[in-house]
Amino acid sequence: MDVIVVFDSERRFLSVNDAACAFYGRTREQLLASRLDDLIGAERAAADWEGFLSEERIAKGMVEHVWEGEQDGERRVLEVRSRPEFLPGRHLFVLRDVTERRTLEDQLRQAQKMEAVGQLAGGVAHDFNNLLTVIGGYSEIARRRIGAGPGANELVEVERAAERATQLTRQLLAFSRQQVMDPVSLALDDVVGGLLPMLRRLIGEDIEIAVLTDDRLPAVVADRSQIEQVVVNLAVNGRDAMPTGGTLTIETRPAGEDVCLSVTDTGVGMDRETLEHVFEPFFTTKEVGQGTGLGLATVHGIVTQSGGRVHVYSEPDLGTSFKVYLPATGDGAEASCDDERAGAAALGGAETVLLCEDEEGVRHLVEHVLTANGYRVLATEGPHAALERAAAGDEPIHLLVTDVIMPDMSGPELARRIQSLRPGLRTLFVSGYTAETVRGRGRLPPGSAFLEKPFDQLSLLRGVRGLLDSASGARPPRPSAARPPR
Repeated sequence: MDVIVVFDSERRFLSVNDAACAFYGRTREQLLASRLDDLIGAERAAADWEGFLSEERIAKGMVEHVWEGEQDGERRVLEVRSRPEFLPGRHLFVLRDVTERRTLEDQLRQAQKMEAVGQLAGGVAHDFNNLLTVIGGYSEIARRRIGAGPGANELVEVERAAERATQLTRQLLAFSRQQVMDPVSLALDDVVGGLLPMLRRLIGEDIEIAVLTDDRLPAVVADRSQIEQVVVNLAVNGRDAMPTGGTLTIETRPAGEDVCLSVTDTGVGMDRETLEHVFEPFFTTKEVGQGTGLGLATVHGIVTQSGGRVHVYSEPDLGTSFKVYLPATGDGAEASCDDERAGAAALGGAETVLLCEDEEGVRHLVEHVLTANGYRVLATEGPHAALERAAAGDEPIHLLVTDVIMPDMSGPELARRIQSLRPGLRTLFVSGYTAETVRGRGRLPPGSAFLEKPFDQLSLLRGVRGLLDSASGARPPRPSAARPPR
């Protein structure tokens, strides 16, 4: 529903509809007792108003334009239709929030760009393969004719260069999803185990490689050489992120209908701007000549062509975790929808949960799931807001659910501070890092549990219910592996 507001010339609200109340987060009575300045700040209100009441716009009558900016700490895109002076001293605004549509349009443009670059890369790779075939073939013929004579060593170098160029074209084809596949039934733990000797030589002695596997791991159908290339590329990427040494953790585990392969490093990490471009071809943070920028683009192309998907989680100075999800075959299918609904019903409750999550989408999801299952949720967007809510002391709080990595304060530090205010409060930590990586750094305090992102609703409810039951003396069920949202 469109937001409809009438202002007077002093920017006081004169008339509002229900959508306006929801948009501004105020009751009708509160809005009608306010000025626009009270909601968006006097400086911005004056600037917007000056443009709105220009003689040119008044002469045009109804004016349509798009406003894009930050409001209430969130990026908003609004379609605005305005009619200044539709009555003397009365000004009409009709607003439509198109933020979600604009986000989807941006995502579509990004997908189209990647598709176009992929088609270009595939075409270039095919053409180069033809040229490289000629170069490599004639180099070999010439070298055999020359034998050990003058020029033989130079031809060997030409052949080596052609082989390196061939590897690059293969990466381009993998990125563009045009590489020929030979899918077979694979056990990912066997693939990782077979690569370990080479990886240890490739990674170096200053980096420890930890491998974690699961005996219940089902098979996947994929091209073995391509999956090996995925593992090697992710391992090399992790190595380059740890110039002074560290730990590279390779883990395979069931994940609902999928099998998850995660490669986690303890390196320099990436900021959000870098993460937005990490899978783009030729994008690299390395110095000129130090990398092609195709390694992660190749990983993305291979995984997508194999029917899977890849997620990345990273924070500056805290390392990076890449998670590859491939469809499982054979056993290990998830429970039916009826079974899941029955399981979720048994995990509901009426307790109060304090939620701290700086990612808006995750925060809304957790709040929705818990509220739908009977819990009362106090949702906060950051550690300081959660501390204020906990310090108020005017309502019971039975459980804290918080992200591990947040701006200004970590989840474990938040939990410790809140426990000093509310002794014995249990905490469910959620993070994109693997549980072993987080626990290995000693980041989780006693009396807590860990849930790895991405998680499904049933896993979240099991984690919450388990901690609540343990606080009352019952033994908690462990959160199970979850199928990530598609």
